[in-house]
Amino acid sequence: MPIDPSIAIGADLGSRTFSWTESDVLLYHLGIGAGARDGDNLSPAALRYTLDGPSLQVLPSFGVVAPTFHETDPPPLDLPGCEITLAQVVHGSQSVSVSGPIPTSGTATIRTTLTDIWDKGKAAVIWQEGVTTAGPDEPDGPGEELWRVRSSIFVKGEGGWGGERGSAQPVVVPDRGPDHVSSYAVTPQQALLYRLCGDRNPLHADPDFAKAAGFPAPILHGLCSYGIVLRELTDGLLGGDATAVAGFAARFAGVVFPGERIRVAGWREEDQVVASATIEGGDRDGSPVLADCVVTLA
Repeated sequence: MPIDPSIAIGADLGSRTFSWTESDVLLYHLGIGAGARDGDNLSPAALRYTLDGPSLQVLPSFGVVAPTFHETDPPPLDLPGCEITLAQVVHGSQSVSVSGPIPTSGTATIRTTLTDIWDKGKAAVIWQEGVTTAGPDEPDGPGEELWRVRSSIFVKGEGGWGGERGSAQPVVVPDRGPDHVSSYAVTPQQALLYRLCGDRNPLHADPDFAKAAGFPAPILHGLCSYGIVLRELTDGLLGGDATAVAGFAARFAGVVFPGERIRVAGWREEDQVVASATIEGGDRDGSPVLADCVVTLA
């Protein structure tokens, strides 16, 4: 069968050493909308994302894309025991947790494991976890842990082998008004800019490919929405201080088309922020973007 859990679950996907620079951090922040509002070019708070120098900070979501930031090919799907294609796959969920502030430049190694596969009957959910440590891969063991990522992909047309269905605890927003609400206007070129951060999937750039996949136009990268929402919450509830974020988890609940607006609502709850993200305005007003959003505070 196309997915063989006996081979896939627990498979070591190997390690890769990568480097990043301040320029990569700046491009990533621009890709997720930093500096896009009127006056941001003069705002010290906004310039912490977009101006290199001693005040530059790194939003933790950068850790998700840093290992593949310089890739120019569509993402590969050569997972052990999984014969699947890019057209079958959508990003299901993503989380990142950091051990401390991510440096504005450096070299690190990520080691990735395929941790689980859920059988949803007509689809499968494949989970991966990656641990990033400082420095190149050394024979005497890994360096200090910098951050950890966990993600799932939803594979259409697979499943049905009688495996575990898995479980997920939905995040319920508090029964009161949000502590923060903001709206971000996705620019027409947002996906074209964000794809320079290492995700060249043609679904986000090629109109013909998008139509063949069932969409009327290219859609925004899920991880771009992910970064936008974390940035909006950081600015709105944490004083724009990226070092106040210890982690961010979310489930991808819907698509965004360039030109639409994303409404972000956040509730401060002790050591975390619970949030929602939906489309604002237009024919798709209220449509979900991200669900089960939780920012863990440092």
